[in-house]
Amino acid sequence: MKFSIVPAFTGRLRSVVLLCGILLLSVQARSAAAEEQTAAIRKEPATVAVKPGRHVTIAALGSRPLAVPADTAPQAIVNRMIGHWKGRLAQVLPDKPDLIVLPEVCDRPSGLSQDKVLEYYGVRKDQVRDFFASVAKDNRCYIVYSAKRAAADGTWRNSSVLLDRNGAVAATYDKNYPTIGEIDGAILPGPEICVADCDFGRVGFAICFDLNFDELRLRYAKAKPDLMIFSSVYHGGLMQAYWAYSCRCHFVGAVSGLPSEIYNPLGERIASSTNYFDYTVATVNLDTCLAHLDYNWGRLRSLKEKYGPRVTITDPGHLGSVLISSNTDGLTAKALAREFDIELLDDYFDRATDYRNKHFNPK
Repeated sequence: MKFSIVPAFTGRLRSVVLLCGILLLSVQARSAAAEEQTAAIRKEPATVAVKPGRHVTIAALGSRPLAVPADTAPQAIVNRMIGHWKGRLAQVLPDKPDLIVLPEVCDRPSGLSQDKVLEYYGVRKDQVRDFFASVAKDNRCYIVYSAKRAAADGTWRNSSVLLDRNGAVAATYDKNYPTIGEIDGAILPGPEICVADCDFGRVGFAICFDLNFDELRLRYAKAKPDLMIFSSVYHGGLMQAYWAYSCRCHFVGAVSGLPSEIYNPLGERIASSTNYFDYTVATVNLDTCLAHLDYNWGRLRSLKEKYGPRVTITDPGHLGSVLISSNTDGLTAKALAREFDIELLDDYFDRATDYRNKHFNPK
């Protein structure tokens, strides 16, 4: 008798293979489900993700005045001026700045007599301003256009004009302290400070010689801007850093032919043009506040322990003040300070002044 085991064995083998396939598919399905669950867990971190505070990208240009031959026709000068600034702006627009700051009298040509300059201004009117307005609109940014400006009554001002992201005039600041030479040349002083609201914060303005006058600086310090904008042909040296610290705000200076710089509220320079490049671009966080180290050491430590990278505490050394910056949406730097009863810098100075006055006994 012959026995054939092949068909029976083959049938059982097929069953085993089929069962293994089913088991493998089940394992893969469970593995995929586990991976999905793991991914879902990863998407929900135990701590709140770090997000930016009020970051704004600022460009400051320090281009030298455009030189033109003395016999150039006024409209030709206007055309050349617009072409000149197209080239300068092309250096910073790729960084998609929120704010572009131009130097003082940025469209005043060099190489001309005073009479020729006045003739040029008569033809220029608003042509250059309107060019910058179109750039602001096309690139959805703010531009500060600084120029000699004819007022409605026919008098002249040295002004900074803030153009908004739609190209509209959002604010105009007239230089409060023109030089003696400017006043002799028919530039009238502006009477007021100017603080304008932008979508990233409040900005104030100063022009050139203004930087020397404490009265103006103190008015701005009281107004509490988030950023001071300085257009100039004069650098000011240490005064830029001093204004930043005194006004408790960031400071950007666009200075023709000299370093254009950005300072934080501690008076630290955080960006600058160079001898090779006449512009600088930097992204800064405007959500900041200043606190003194006195009575705040432990509170600052507790703040950092709780919030980690969501808060930055910057110590410049030797000053005794630190800068608190919020790196997360929904929690401002001042809110973080309040949570830990951190006394802000001006509050501390006011308290120290009151305490001193209570114990002052003049003889």
